Amino acid sequence: MKRTTGLIILALAFGGAAVAQTAAPPRMPIFPQQTPEEKALSDAHQAAYAKMPDTQGTGAYPAMKEEDPGLPDHVVYRPIDLARIGKGQLGLVGWGNGACSNDGAGSRLYLAEVASHGYVIVAPGKIHSGPGSVPLPPPPPGPPKFTMATSAADVKAGIEWALAENARPGSPYYGKIDPAKLAVAGFSCGGAQALELAGDPRVKTVIMQNSGMFPDGVTVIPGLKVTKATLKTLHTPVLYILGGPKDIAYNNGMDDFARIDHVPVAVVSNSSSHGGDFLKPNGGPSAKAAAAWLDWQLQGDKTAKAYFVGTDCGICTDKDWTVQRKNLPAQ
Repeated sequence: MKRTTGLIILALAFGGAAVAQTAAPPRMPIFPQQTPEEKALSDAHQAAYAKMPDTQGTGAYPAMKEEDPGLPDHVVYRPIDLARIGKGQLGLVGWGNGACSNDGAGSRLYLAEVASHGYVIVAPGKIHSGPGSVPLPPPPPGPPKFTMATSAADVKAGIEWALAENARPGSPYYGKIDPAKLAVAGFSCGGAQALELAGDPRVKTVIMQNSGMFPDGVTVIPGLKVTKATLKTLHTPVLYILGGPKDIAYNNGMDDFARIDHVPVAVVSNSSSHGGDFLKPNGGPSAKAAAAWLDWQLQGDKTAKAYFVGTDCGICTDKDWTVQRKNLPAQ
């Protein structure tokens, strides 16, 4: 896989605000300019995040991350004690990394939190941040250049491996994953990878985290295979989790929401900006929302459903969130 530069900087390149279409040829995005004070604060947050220990999540199944020797170039998040997992108890999530990077640990606190609720999550790449990491080489000098170090095919490879392990006698996963409980999800550029796979008939739900498609006719990321038209391939409920107007994916994500009229869709937004919740313990409020959505959509959990459905739904009454919904059940 190709090397990519820092997660947060390159994630910005994909999550950019909607671009007005003009007759001029599309150009690569301009990277947001930070003041020295903003850069120092961002660097401090990233340094603190890098030093944070791995966590096991707050769900019923304490979770871990690992590189499985049977799955090169991927990181697996799963309950630590698979022996206590019953037949078909686990859901499966294929995850696309922020910046489409090859750091499978870039969202480690968030993914461990979700996994602790009874999920196997597979992210492309290796452990390149946090405990047990092998740092990537520094980026070359000069202006940052965006390259997709992973693809939707890499996300799909992780899904196929987990399903194969579920069917292989002798595997620690044997019979523990329900193939009918499959989701795809991703952060920023990784959301595009999730959307590219969303048309797979096996997929039961989609989560777009700090993500949204660029306007038609605008080429921002070379090799990106999804457009606004790809939204029509959605055949399942979809959740957008955004970080408010300061999230550079906000305008694109809200435009996606406005366009989707054929499947149930919800957009929930807080003030975390672009991916700020990933730096918080256990992935912050966004991980809680993602886990609840999966519990509802994949596990049929009625308490999780009440978090999103009804006039007094749990997230609706949380002052830190704004919520919009279409085609969801009334109760």
